[in-house]
This record gives sequence, C-alpha cells and structure tokens, in this order.
Amino acid sequence: MDTLFAKHDRLIANTSLDIVREMMNRVHWDARLLSIQGAKGVGKSTLLKQYIKLNYQPGDRKVLYCSADTIDFSRRTLVDLAGEFVMNGGERLIIDEIHKYEGWSREIKEIYDLFPELKVIISGSSLLSLLAGDADLSRRCVKYTMSGLSFREALRFYEHIDLPVWTLEDILARPYELWQSVAAHCKPIQQFKKYLQYGYYPFYLEDPLDYYTRIEQVVNYVVETELPFICKIDVAYTRKIKALIAVIAEGVPYEVNANRLAAAIEIGRDTVVGYLKNLGDAKLLNLLYSDKKSVGKLTKPDKVYLENTNLLYALSPSSVDIGTARETFAITQLSEDHLVEYGKDKGDFKVDSKYRFEIGGKDKGFKQIADLPNSYVFADDIESPNGAKLPLWMLGFLY
Repeated sequence: MDTLFAKHDRLIANTSLDIVREMMNRVHWDARLLSIQGAKGVGKSTLLKQYIKLNYQPGDRKVLYCSADTIDFSRRTLVDLAGEFVMNGGERLIIDEIHKYEGWSREIKEIYDLFPELKVIISGSSLLSLLAGDADLSRRCVKYTMSGLSFREALRFYEHIDLPVWTLEDILARPYELWQSVAAHCKPIQQFKKYLQYGYYPFYLEDPLDYYTRIEQVVNYVVETELPFICKIDVAYTRKIKALIAVIAEGVPYEVNANRLAAAIEIGRDTVVGYLKNLGDAKLLNLLYSDKKSVGKLTKPDKVYLENTNLLYALSPSSVDIGTARETFAITQLSEDHLVEYGKDKGDFKVDSKYRFEIGGKDKGFKQIADLPNSYVFADDIESPNGAKLPLWMLGFLY
C-alpha cells in the first residue's frame, strides 16, 4: 500500500486546479459505485485527481487513486487491494484505466458485495459496457460519460471567459440574450473558427505544435489497443479499420453505402457495419440514423461523421470542407444530451423527435424546412440572430 500511496501523493500534488470541468458538479460522487467513461484524451483522469484535491487534505489515507494499467496490478488483484485498503481505514477507492484489467467487472462486483462501506469509482474507455464481461454491473453502477470541451468550455479554458450553460429550449426561445452575453466578452465568430480547429481536447495548451500529432496518437491507441482488447477484434484487421477511418475522414459527412465501402477496403458488408458501430462506441465517429429506435445489430447508419471537428482537421487537414465541419460541430454538441437523427430531405437533423435543424453558412435559407413546425437554421458567419435563423456557435453552449 505504501507504494500506491506514494504514487497517489505525487499525482495529486501535480494536479492543477486552475480550470475544473463543469462535470465536477454533475457527478453524484457519493454513489457506492460509479463509472466515468469517455474517449481517451477528454480529461477523465484529471477530473478524478481534481476531485481528490478539492475534497481531501494532502496525506489523507481514506482515499486512494490508482491506475489499473500500472505494474502494481501484475502482482495483486483488485479484490485484495480493496480488502487491504478497507482494513486500514480506506473509504473511497478510485481505479482509473479499469479496462486494462482482465476480468475487471467480476472483481468490481465482488468488491461491491464484500465491502458495502467502501465507495468505488472506476474510469475507462467509452467502449466499456457495464452489461458485458463477467458480471452485470448495470443495476449497481451509476454511469457517466465524459466528452471533450464544448465551445463554451473552450472559451473558459483558453480565453478565461466563464459563461453559463444554456438549454436548447432557452437558446431557441431567447437567442438575443445569449448573443448579447457572449458578444460582451469576445467576438464569437472569431473564437468559433479557432474552436473548430483546436480546443475540443483539453491538452491543446500543453503543446500546441504537436496537438494534431497527439490526436492521431489517440486514434491509433483506440484502434490498435482498445478495439482488440475490449471488442476482441483481431489485431490483423486494425489496418483495415484505419483505412475505413481514412475513407470517412476524406468524405464526411459520409452517406453510407455499406457495400461500396466494403469493396473499397476489401472486407465484408456486415464487418463494415460492425466496425462502424465499434468506432461509434469508441467516440471516433458519430453515426446518424433516420430512426434510432429501430436500429438493429446490422443496421447501417444513414450518415457518418467524425466525432468532432478537431479530428477532422487532424486526419484530413488538406481537404476539410467547411460545410462538413459545421455539421460535425452541430451533431457533436447536440449529441451530449439530445437525440439526434438524420433529417433526410427535411433538414439536416431531427432533434428529440421535435425540432428540425438546417446547418450552413450565412446564406443558408429555409427551403428544405419551409412550413415545418419547430424548424430553425443554424448558420455560420452571422453576427446575431434573425428570427429563426440563429448563429451556429450557439449550439456550443449546450454543455
């Protein structure tokens, strides 16, 4: 335990509290068992360490942060650690990178049953399923999913502009108030253009020159490590998956023809659909369906987007279409808390089965959504709202 606590102390001491994500206030930290999942690089580990630093004094041995991908867990089990921790007065055990530990769900269930006085937090890949594995944790565990920075959060991180979250309903009902509050602090269009290229991942300031290189490393890690380990995909097929991502990156928003896509990378149609779903679960892609409720295991998506615009600029820097970037931004921001479906010929997106949104530049009109109730145009490069035509950047205040 001394070795683990020594690492814990160093990690917490080196954790900055300069900027804390809004998610800190959304998590029910007192749950007996909770999980925080999300794509690599979005800040899960930082959030956990900040929680400790904010709530415990240095040297407090009632809390322990450790990572399941360290050498320590080659010599001990999670159950043994929990038992020793509780025996020495431990109350809150935080295990990061839980997906790196073989059979993690079975041992976490055992810890839950054996030590009712212990609060456990696990964190790992967005590919983790609480239903899968050796034990069903879905009824025991409170699950949270962490995304990258919204446009609102990026303003706070990089420009020190702290503004509140807005609900979609409030944005649609009171867009002028939002515009006035943001315009009082910055030029939103100028900041928005920056955000499309960098700002989604909170590690931009660590090394701006290598930002896109780090994003590529995130993609490689997901494809080469997480998909084989968690989804049991043969490593021999990782090159095919990278080829699939490359095809989509060059053509998003990609209207999916599964047979043509399968032929392009020389794999079967059903395999392509499976890989797309895996990449969607891994938060590298956003899959859009015209009717999400009827989606089956082999249902192909109607459209495919990269998960965020920074991925777009990192993977296809010489051929980024601004229309694609705008739509990618919209679905990324909306998907955090809303059901987003393909609008077909009635707008780009159907949201919560209620709204119709068309996304475009300043000249985008209402032709595709004319006479439809609850329909709006979200346009780039417009300074202020004009009736049902709203600035696109406003969607970046949803979380």
